[in-house]
Amino acid sequence: MGRLTTHILDLHAGRPALGVKIDLLHFIPVNGWQIITSSESNLDGRTSEPLLSEHNYRPGQYELQFHIGAYFDKLNIISSHAAFLDIVPIRFKLTEASGHYHIPLLTTPCAYST
Repeated sequence: MGRLTTHILDLHAGRPALGVKIDLLHFIPVNGWQIITSSESNLDGRTSEPLLSEHNYRPGQYELQFHIGAYFDKLNIISSHAAFLDIVPIRFKLTEASGHYHIPLLTTPCAYST
């Protein structure tokens, strides 16, 4: 019953980040990195469904790509740093066959942490 979830907080505005495009890639040794799902954050800064759940969850190497630059561009923030970050990649490995992994992203136009 493994699953992967995420949560994005916009620290610049002090609220969850609505409308951030999120791509999930899986590394397949023969084919390299492949997008397996794309989603968008909701009003709570989360995806409506887990990015991986019991039907598509498997251990392996993954990368989340958060399209933060496009998110801040949509907000029309007047700042010399508004477009500094573009896509924030978080690369990780899932090892437990039934683990629940959660990746939070805290972001501003020019910095992030997880």
